[in-house]
Amino acid sequence: MFDIALSEIAIIMLVALVVIGPERLPKVARTAGRLWGQVQRYVHRVKSDIENDIALDDARQMQSRIHQEIDAVGKTLREDGKTLEQHILQAQHRKTPAATDAQSSPPIPPPDSAV
Repeated sequence: MFDIALSEIAIIMLVALVVIGPERLPKVARTAGRLWGQVQRYVHRVKSDIENDIALDDARQMQSRIHQEIDAVGKTLREDGKTLEQHILQAQHRKTPAATDAQSSPPIPPPDSAV
């Protein structure tokens, strides 16, 4: 992340020791470490929130696509159902005249049987 070499860190520590003094340096180091930890936790939370938002947006888009697919399948099923009903009605309509002819002819008498 930061391109700092070990020698640069040593120089910074030496300057801090001279400027701050050996008595206050441990307290300043603890405070700096605590602040660094807080910054890291804050950055982690922000990254996590961004990832959650992205995942939520992806889930919403997927839900929208699923609803569109369901609507398309439902529309296809309704259209196929109407087509099937039309075919059934046409088939019944074609059978109807033949069925009425069969009903208008005289019934065939049963054979005589001696019991």
